[in-house]
Amino acid sequence: MVVCGDDGLAHRLAAELRGVYREQVTLVVPPAGHRVRQPVGRARAASAALLDMVNAAVNRTGNGDPGGADRELDATEPTEDVLADAGVERATALALVYDDDETNIRAALTARRLNPRLRLVLRLYNRRLGQHIEELLDQSVTLATGDGPGAGTGAGTGAGSTTVLSDADTAAPALAATALVGTSKVVETDGLLLRAVERNPPRPGEVADPGLCTLALLSATSNDPAGADGSEDSGEHGPQLLPDAAAVEAATGRGTVALEQVSYSGPPLPAGRAGVPAFGELFSRRLRWSLAGLAACVVALAVALMLVTGDHPLHATYVTLLDLFSINEPAHNKDTGRQILQLLSGFVGLLLLPVLLAAVLEALGTFRSASTLRKPPRGLGGHVVLLGLGKIGTRVLTRLREMDIPVVCVEADPEARGMATARRLRVPVVLGDVTQEGVLEAAKIHRAHSLLALTSVDTTNLEAVLYARSVRSRLRVVLRLYDDDFATAVYRTLRAAHPGALTRSRSVTHLAAPSFAGAMMGRQILGAIPVERRVLLFAAVEVAGHPQLEGKTVGEAFRAGAWRVLALEVSDGEVSDGRRGEGGAAEGVRGARLVWELPNTYVLRGSDRVVLAATRRGLAELLGRRARRGADV
Repeated sequence: MVVCGDDGLAHRLAAELRGVYREQVTLVVPPAGHRVRQPVGRARAASAALLDMVNAAVNRTGNGDPGGADRELDATEPTEDVLADAGVERATALALVYDDDETNIRAALTARRLNPRLRLVLRLYNRRLGQHIEELLDQSVTLATGDGPGAGTGAGTGAGSTTVLSDADTAAPALAATALVGTSKVVETDGLLLRAVERNPPRPGEVADPGLCTLALLSATSNDPAGADGSEDSGEHGPQLLPDAAAVEAATGRGTVALEQVSYSGPPLPAGRAGVPAFGELFSRRLRWSLAGLAACVVALAVALMLVTGDHPLHATYVTLLDLFSINEPAHNKDTGRQILQLLSGFVGLLLLPVLLAAVLEALGTFRSASTLRKPPRGLGGHVVLLGLGKIGTRVLTRLREMDIPVVCVEADPEARGMATARRLRVPVVLGDVTQEGVLEAAKIHRAHSLLALTSVDTTNLEAVLYARSVRSRLRVVLRLYDDDFATAVYRTLRAAHPGALTRSRSVTHLAAPSFAGAMMGRQILGAIPVERRVLLFAAVEVAGHPQLEGKTVGEAFRAGAWRVLALEVSDGEVSDGRRGEGGAAEGVRGARLVWELPNTYVLRGSDRVVLAATRRGLAELLGRRARRGADV
């Protein structure tokens, strides 16, 4: 395996391949002076003191790189000579995880020419470009070898295949879900929607509802779902992935992550017309009440005229409108009641003119400001404050709005990547440095539900969290930090300082590395769901060649803490009565691609392709490689 990159994801991916999958890894990174380093921001006294504490904690833990690489090369760019020196011509897979999309594309084209059967995994932020590049590279394999990519090993997952992933897309669902208590965590890929719901601990004596199946048991604590650490070192009180029925039944008082709903996601909803606000946003509430009052006056005058003159209601309304707009004949020879009503109608008409003028001006102002940034509305509360609109922040913002979660963004750069997305989604944005006083207050942090600190500067995220906690001590906070060991130390320190509040620290490389590693191993990784400080993977696997699955029933194939079969991929009418188990049929709908809720007695055949949930160590074992001791999820 060859891994090329210029930031923490490359090192994390190399450690994942060597430590979990026991692969021989060559790591190509720039020299120390040329690497993309985590930017350093300005920190005040509180955040600086916390940095000293967490750095000391990292040094004491001594975790560091969990596996490293067998061979490491220093190269500024992945040129043809560098790739040849790294052994790409003899390698099984190559991961290009540079922060720059153009660098990854250029290196991928070179590598495909050197080794047409090389399995490529690319890190690209641009989704549309990534799809075209994937098709182009796969087509080049067909032309060079005469057969399709991954021929004989499952389309798109074998030798010569190309997989394009984005660390932003991989981490965004996890970060968005972490900010919301009880919110479902979604894995979406190629139209497939997997929905895992985090449920609160049941009352004493009750058993948690497993839903379709229970994916995990949360830590056995009452004040913080992350338990001691939320990692594999938490012991029996820590989170348990893929528990069996006995463990679920005995887990009273513990929260669960349950698979509640699985379905096909339809085409994305059409986006609203850019720059065109909703009708209700054209006019202010005060103006709408003024218009409603004038309309009520017109109705009252029409009714009064009908009673005084005995006219038909329609004719009375017509005459009232003529008087209102001062285009009716004066009522010289009419009775006193008619004359009074005409005067009142004229007076209401005078009041109508400024109201109509205000309506026109407000509508013009609303259309003019539709393409500009919105400000947080008055009275806003229960929202999510999102700091940073870079790659990660933009993807998280999109996820939150898809779930109809109110969001207020804070960004210092008016030309940031996500500003256009915020305008399109009509999300309020506060422009300013979050480290300056008054910026978080403008985002209504004192009434917010949670804070997502996703800037690229660790000290900025820390300072924002510390200040937000001083304003509201029980605020739920989620930090994006550069290094996973650093994130763990920050989490421990903040939780110790604020035991009554919910704290999460997340490393994007920790969330993204399992999906990149699974793709390098030739498995179609549908996504990853974080369970506290662990990761649960969803993968599509061919049953053939896996003795742990082939010829066994779904119940026999299930291994607690390692993997669990969730669905079967079928063609039209493939699931027949002859393949049903004694427990009943797995119904196949014509045109459907996946069958869910398989009975435990269903026998898996070599021609089957299944979707399963697995831990990192469990997936490594399915691939025929014995994971290292202690390399858990």
